[in-house]
Amino acid sequence: MIDKLLAEDLYYHMVLGRQFEYAAKEHYMQGEISGFLHLDIGQEALSVAAMKAFEKGDVFSTYREHIMAMARGVSPKAVMAELFGRQTGVSEGKGGSMHLFDPSHFFYGGDAIVGGHIPNAVGCAYARKYQGNQSGVMVVFGDGATNGGAFFESLNIAAAQKLPLLFLCENNRYAIGTKITRVAPFEKQANKAEPYMPTMEVDGMDAIAVYEAVQKAQHYLEEGHGPLFLEAFTCRYEGHSVADANSYRSPQEMALCKQQDPIEKLKMHMLNVLGISSAQLETLEKRAQAEVDAAVNFAAQSPQPPLEARFDHLFAEGGNDAV
Repeated sequence: MIDKLLAEDLYYHMVLGRQFEYAAKEHYMQGEISGFLHLDIGQEALSVAAMKAFEKGDVFSTYREHIMAMARGVSPKAVMAELFGRQTGVSEGKGGSMHLFDPSHFFYGGDAIVGGHIPNAVGCAYARKYQGNQSGVMVVFGDGATNGGAFFESLNIAAAQKLPLLFLCENNRYAIGTKITRVAPFEKQANKAEPYMPTMEVDGMDAIAVYEAVQKAQHYLEEGHGPLFLEAFTCRYEGHSVADANSYRSPQEMALCKQQDPIEKLKMHMLNVLGISSAQLETLEKRAQAEVDAAVNFAAQSPQPPLEARFDHLFAEGGNDAV
């Protein structure tokens, strides 16, 4: 069981994440954020709890990664500034919503190519094993990514080399607007991984369950057993991106989805089981909203990247000069 301090930390970051996403959507509509914007509203339990539980390893995420980055330790100001395309952003305004990257927090962020980050995570896990670091690597991806060839290649290499790699599948049952059962013979994508490695599943709308499952998985990696596949079933409240009207899901389906609200679920546990007061929760909520407001102000006041910076970071620097 998690204690009060951890529950408060999870709750704060989940509320922070949701308010951050609401603010990002608002400023996108106002034209202050451009490009693609994939909101994570409804999936905060997985995004926060998985990052908090996998504290010692490397993380590769999907491009729906704003909340994951903040839960990992990246400043909300740096994330919002990145969405605004400002020089103070975590990727200096060059990556935008889909490419948050901060190696100081061992967070290697999103990849605009669906599933494109999974082979990268395999390479990182191979390097960590070579270094003798069994804390391992966690790669987060959606159910749609499991239909790509690189996914199966990654499973095979990870299993054959016994790599310390956690495959975390965020199964919200939709790849953009395509229901997973239209393009796969089953809803549980762990079926694809079972020939290669042990699999687990968890309620992705339950922060406590996610935290405990990911923590258990990391212990498995540390013990040198090789890779593990964890499938978390979630439900996003928004469309695939801000440009998606979400019209392919019925009002009835969305009502059932929102009955599982992860923030409310954790809130009830904190009130009824952990004995945390409503006043304490309200304090956390106000603190989260103040953090989001500060992030928006910081982003709006930050400078644009200078024109000459467009040539920076095109090639690797500081490597071996020998030919």
